[in-house]
Amino acid sequence: MRTKQFHTVKHPEVFNNQLLIWAQQFDDVVWLDSNTLLGSENTYKEQNYASYDTVLAVDAFTGIQTDFVEGFTKLKEYQSHTKDWIFGYLTYDLKNDVERLESHNFDGLQFPDLYFFQPKKLFLIKGSTLEIQYLNCVDDEIESDLETILLIQNQPEENTLNNIHIKPRTDKKRYLKKVDTLLQHIHRGNLYEANFCQEFYSENTTIDPLETYRKLNAISRPPFASFLKCQDKYLISASPERYIKKDQDRIISQPIKGTSKRSSNAKEDEQLKNNLFLDPKERSENVMIVDLVRNDLSKTALRGSVKVEALCDIYTFQQVHQMISTVSSRVAAQTHPVDILKSTFPMGSMTGAPKISAMEIIEELEDAKRGLYSGAVGYITPEQDFDFSVVIRSILYNDSEKYVSFSVGSAITTKSDPYKEYEECLIKAKAMRKVLEA
Repeated sequence: MRTKQFHTVKHPEVFNNQLLIWAQQFDDVVWLDSNTLLGSENTYKEQNYASYDTVLAVDAFTGIQTDFVEGFTKLKEYQSHTKDWIFGYLTYDLKNDVERLESHNFDGLQFPDLYFFQPKKLFLIKGSTLEIQYLNCVDDEIESDLETILLIQNQPEENTLNNIHIKPRTDKKRYLKKVDTLLQHIHRGNLYEANFCQEFYSENTTIDPLETYRKLNAISRPPFASFLKCQDKYLISASPERYIKKDQDRIISQPIKGTSKRSSNAKEDEQLKNNLFLDPKERSENVMIVDLVRNDLSKTALRGSVKVEALCDIYTFQQVHQMISTVSSRVAAQTHPVDILKSTFPMGSMTGAPKISAMEIIEELEDAKRGLYSGAVGYITPEQDFDFSVVIRSILYNDSEKYVSFSVGSAITTKSDPYKEYEECLIKAKAMRKVLEA
C-alpha cells in the first residue's frame, strides 16, 4: 500500500538538483527528466507527451534481473505480480527472446539483459506540484526525507575535465569497409535499411557518474534525459527519442531517422534545418522506419486504429536537428503492457527493414554487443500505462570493471555515402566526447 502526499515546490529546478544528489545513496535509481523546466533550444517539448516533468524512483522493494531467455515472459509475470510502479530497462539483446537471434560480440559493460525494480520511494514532479509515493511507509518517513532533501546544498557544476582517452572499437577504414558490405546486402535485396552502430570506449577508467550526467544534460537538454544506477552499473543518457508510450488505450511511438549538424550562424543553421527537411535520403529513411513501426503497432492494435500523426517533422536540439515522426494506435483494455513492448521491440529506428534480416546482418558486422545501447529505459504504472525512451546519445559505465562506453550509429540505405555516414556518427558522438575527453 502506497502512502501519497502532495507538496508545492517553489523552485523546481533547485529541488530537482537536491533530489538527484540525495538519490545517490541508493543502489537502485531511475531518474527521468524531460527538461521542460529549463530553457533550451529543444523545440520538441510541446510534442513530447510527457506525463511528468521529472520522475525519481529509488530503493528497490522487489526487483528482477535476468538474461534474455524468456525475458519478456519473466517481466510479464513480475509486473502482473507486483501490480505497482516498476522502473528499469530492456537491453537491445532481448531481440534474442523475441526472435531466433544470437549475440556473441564483445561486451565490456556486462549489464543484465533485463532489469526492473519496484521502488519503495517515488517522486513525481509536474510544474510546481510534487507527488510523493512511499511503499510501506513508516511514521513521518516522508517528512523526514523531504526535510533532508531540502537541506542539501546545491552543488555547482564542476569545471574539471575527465581527461579520458576514448578509442573507437572499429577504426575508420574498417567502418567504411563494413558499410560497403551493408550496401552490397542492400543491392542484393537482403534488406532496405540498416542501423549500423559502432562503439567508442575507454578501459581502466573512473568517472563521477552524477557529475558526468549533469554535464551531458547541460549541453544537450534532451526531452528524455535519464540517470540509471543498477548497483555498480550506470546509464547516463541524453536521449532525444521516445520508444513507446501507453496512456490508457492510446499508444504513441516516435521514431527518429534523419540528422543534421547545427551551426552557430542563425541563417546557416536555418538552412541546415531546411536541407534536412528536403533531403530525399533522410526522408526515405524515416518513411521506411515509420512503415516498420506501423507494422509493429498493428500486432496489438484495434483494427483500423494505426495512424501516422506526423511524418518527417523537423525538431531542433542543442547539438543537432532531427527528423521525427509520430505513429499512434489504440489497444483493447485487456492487452497486457508487456505484450505491447515485446511485439514492438527493439525500436525500428535502431534496427532497419526488414527488421529480422537487418538485425541478423548488423549483428555480423558490428564489433561490440549493443547491450543497453539502443534498448529502452522507462516505467510501467499500476494502471498498466508506460513510457520508454530509446537509449541513444548515452554514456554507459561499469564502475567495478572501470569501463566506460558510448555507441553511435546511422541508417544505411542504397543512397548512403560511407564517408558521410561516418561523419554523421561523429556528429552524434560530439556531446559524449565533449563530456568525457579533455
